[in-house]
Amino acid sequence: MSRPQPAEYDAYYEKYVSLVPEDEVITSLAAQSGELEQLFRGVPEEKGTFAYADGKWTVKESLSHIIDAERMFAYRVFRIARGDKTPIEGFEQDGYIENSHANRRGLAELLSEFRLLREANLLFFRNLEAADWLREGTANNVSISVRSLGWIMAGHVRHHIALFQDRYFAAS
Repeated sequence: MSRPQPAEYDAYYEKYVSLVPEDEVITSLAAQSGELEQLFRGVPEEKGTFAYADGKWTVKESLSHIIDAERMFAYRVFRIARGDKTPIEGFEQDGYIENSHANRRGLAELLSEFRLLREANLLFFRNLEAADWLREGTANNVSISVRSLGWIMAGHVRHHIALFQDRYFAAS
């Protein structure tokens, strides 16, 4: 499947799409659970409640956000790929984190949850036909294609991996 065109997604998402230069998004998506697990190998549990600045999410909250976004993007993929034309609402990420109880969870559990979600999403993506990838719908009041959501999902995780490396674990 070829890369999405800028007209297939809101300009806001370019910051994620641009982080995935590969032409085959399935390969990128498939590698990311392992990349996250490698990044967190050796990270002590107490580091999970570290936030790099006041008002920023903790490591565990950031992982929970990645999980929430995976669910939301996958829901959009599912609805649009199946031809549902009903507009899909946006989600307010901070409210989701406030109610996530992430800091009470273990790092390994959060990583496992992401891995399982991603595996299920990969099964879905791998069974889409070419026309399904090109299907467009409305999410958060903007038009978006299924294939752009795949690149956004991969870029969103890459964005957060970079934040973990640069802001959470750099001083470790």
